Amino acid sequence: MTTPIIISLPTEDRARAHAFYRDGLGFEPIGELADDGLPEPLTFVVNAGLHLMLVPTGGFGWVLGDGDVAPAGTHEVVLSVSAEGPADVDALLERAQLHGGRIATPPAEQPWGYTGTVADPDGHLWMVEAPPGPSPAP
Repeated sequence: MTTPIIISLPTEDRARAHAFYRDGLGFEPIGELADDGLPEPLTFVVNAGLHLMLVPTGGFGWVLGDGDVAPAGTHEVVLSVSAEGPADVDALLERAQLHGGRIATPPAEQPWGYTGTVADPDGHLWMVEAPPGPSPAP
């Protein structure tokens, strides 16, 4: 059995992050519920090999030791999720926006596929992408 990789991101507001990731991106929350009714630690299953943990910003700073938590709006990584096709990309981005996300890059056809990017409520970027469609006949 392989242990999943866990990506940890800082969050200012656990409830807001929970709503975005559960209802906006459709990730499954896991873990024992804390006094606030949310899992602690706030963890989601992205897929069998990957979990996402949202750590309060103060605690995230502790994990970094001498490092600083990057200010909101600083982007050092873009995380990606796959979708079946363009309509699925559009639907996921719309749902994410309805649950607190901000569209950073509107969906459009790119050489690598149909893609758009949404920022979560803390500014972390998620690219939603579908593979390119068939090439037009010559």
